[in-house]
Amino acid sequence: MSALRRLLLGLAGLALLGAGLLWQINFNDGVDTRSSAPVASDAATRARGAYLARAGNCLACHTARGGPAAAGGRPIATPFGTVYSSNLTPDARAGIGGWNAATFWRALHHGRSADGRLLNPVFPYTHTTGLTRADSDALFSYFLGLPPSATAVPAHELRWPFGTQAALALWRALYFRPGSFQPDPARSEQLNRGAYLVQAVAHCSACHTPRDRLGGADWQSLSGGTVPGTGWYAPSLTARDEGAVGHWPAEQIVQLLATGAAPQGVASGPMAEVVYQGTQHLSGADLQAVAAYLQHLPPQPGRQDTPAPRQRPSAAGERLYGQHCAACHGEDGQGVPGAYPPLSGNRSVTMANTQNLLQIVLFGGFGPATAGRPQPFGMPPFALTLSDAEIAAVLSYIRGAWGNDAGEVAPLDVVRMRHVNHSGLP
Repeated sequence: MSALRRLLLGLAGLALLGAGLLWQINFNDGVDTRSSAPVASDAATRARGAYLARAGNCLACHTARGGPAAAGGRPIATPFGTVYSSNLTPDARAGIGGWNAATFWRALHHGRSADGRLLNPVFPYTHTTGLTRADSDALFSYFLGLPPSATAVPAHELRWPFGTQAALALWRALYFRPGSFQPDPARSEQLNRGAYLVQAVAHCSACHTPRDRLGGADWQSLSGGTVPGTGWYAPSLTARDEGAVGHWPAEQIVQLLATGAAPQGVASGPMAEVVYQGTQHLSGADLQAVAAYLQHLPPQPGRQDTPAPRQRPSAAGERLYGQHCAACHGEDGQGVPGAYPPLSGNRSVTMANTQNLLQIVLFGGFGPATAGRPQPFGMPPFALTLSDAEIAAVLSYIRGAWGNDAGEVAPLDVVRMRHVNHSGLP
């Protein structure tokens, strides 16, 4: 046998071994979907499922703008193309009406559809794998109780090869292992409940963790990351100079999650949607559990980014602030309690990452309208009012005034944010 033939046979053997390993990792999940007991459909089970769907913010992704609830079709921008959310109504053809409790459980726990396909990880099975079987069944019961919709979901628009089953199998081999949430016996029942809600049900690290170039991450990390396809930054929940709340009183954490605003922070961007669709509907006990868990997170050092050397605050930036900002935020950046947040000492202003600051100044926005804060104050957009250089000047002034000591914002940063926001639109 020639050396070349031996080499080719060896490579073929390795390829078969690799394919077998990928099959073992991705498809040998042991879930028998052919027979499954009917899921309970009583009012209590469906109410529990509805609560979990709220806590997990399911309908936010699985409802297209103006479309039927849970009928899918919402475009979700990713670095690899556009993914369209699936139809979760009980329609037999377009939705999950032909599924059973076991296929639904397999989707949540193993990331596989009813027909066995590997699901795209935009669906956060990296987190829902931690749900208990009872909670999975309650969710399934809730979705089966919704009005069926025959809304057809468009095919994903992903660049090759990211939408192929082979690529998904490799990604999962690198970044996903099925597993159930395991309570820590050293923690209180409240802390374990908070961990379960944060890690599995609400899948907080789907946004609050840094991702690599393939979209993978440490799914237990809450150290902050850019929300794919949005241009928003989900701040670290462990770094005090970003979004950590371990030093906040628990009642203020609860207030932020329940109303969208607290003395030390206001929810905006994607977090405003999370509060509106999800956390405002949590029970008082669950809000307290989440607050306790977030307070319990070990603190981490802040970003080590070295800010660019600051010049003296520009007269142009100060003048623009007086013209466009001071009426609401105050001459000294002190804000108006309950209405306009202070800019002096505000972490959203001084964070090394300026994405959120640029988003809110360029495109404006409102906090979530909640039962506890039904008419939130808003921020007007300045994208058409101020030039890139003017926005950079006023933000650089704000980041260096009243005791703030953060790096300057460059006009190029503003240009990039305009582009990111535009390219991420559905």
